[in-house]
Amino acid sequence: MDKQELGAFLRSRRERLRPEDVGLPAGARRRTPGLRREEVAVLAYISIEYYVRLEQGRAPRPSSEVLSGIARALRLTDAESDHLHVLAGTAPTRGGLHRRDVRPSILALVERLPQTAAFVVSAAFEVLAWNDLAAALMEDFALLAPRDRNLARRAFLGTTGPSPLYGVSDLADFRLGVVAGLRVTLGRYPTDPVVTGLVDELLAGSDDFARRWERHDVQAAPVLTKTFDHPVVGALTVECDALDLVEQDQHLVLYSAPRGSSAADALGLLAVLGPEVAAGAR
Repeated sequence: MDKQELGAFLRSRRERLRPEDVGLPAGARRRTPGLRREEVAVLAYISIEYYVRLEQGRAPRPSSEVLSGIARALRLTDAESDHLHVLAGTAPTRGGLHRRDVRPSILALVERLPQTAAFVVSAAFEVLAWNDLAAALMEDFALLAPRDRNLARRAFLGTTGPSPLYGVSDLADFRLGVVAGLRVTLGRYPTDPVVTGLVDELLAGSDDFARRWERHDVQAAPVLTKTFDHPVVGALTVECDALDLVEQDQHLVLYSAPRGSSAADALGLLAVLGPEVAAGAR
């Protein structure tokens, strides 16, 4: 149980709610944002003293029933509720180190996908495997040291410019997803030095990351399309699908385009040119 993180998460979720969001009268002007602690306690059917101690990091481990009541009171999403249980120690955590080995069947699938840029990322946003089209569209990851294949590090600490992450148009949304994802990952692997080291590095090196981290968000809107500004083929908008590889706690990311579209033609050209086009153009 991470008492301090649990308290900070509860406080962040409480402060984002308004009384009218939970059916309470707004009443007199409030000195602090969000609901009062006593209001959350009443809505969750627990004692005010116990909830206050939870936020202060002084309470013993809450039961699953208490956490469910708090989740309902704070209007948590399924992802937020899951994170709450992880922080409270009532859900199994992965522990140890996050997985960086990719199943052979997934490696074979990545290589065989036609007309699709495919790559696998770890729970810490490390690019673990990729096909030639992904390398041509983004970067030839084979030329990079493993440390430099981390998309979170590149998004927040990488090259400067209007869109440093391979010319994507949704850099702000991607950063939001990175922060939310790393929040979940840190809860699952609280003792993994790669995870904790990455978070510390981003907190120290990026004010933007630090500001977003303080919000304690654990869920971001799904990305359905992504537009790249490629130095050779120009702007192309691709469909984005991310498939969970639950056993490894990894994601298989697929970028594709409808047949006959200009984006499909651009991907076809990149498939012919190969990874060398990314290395030579960026």
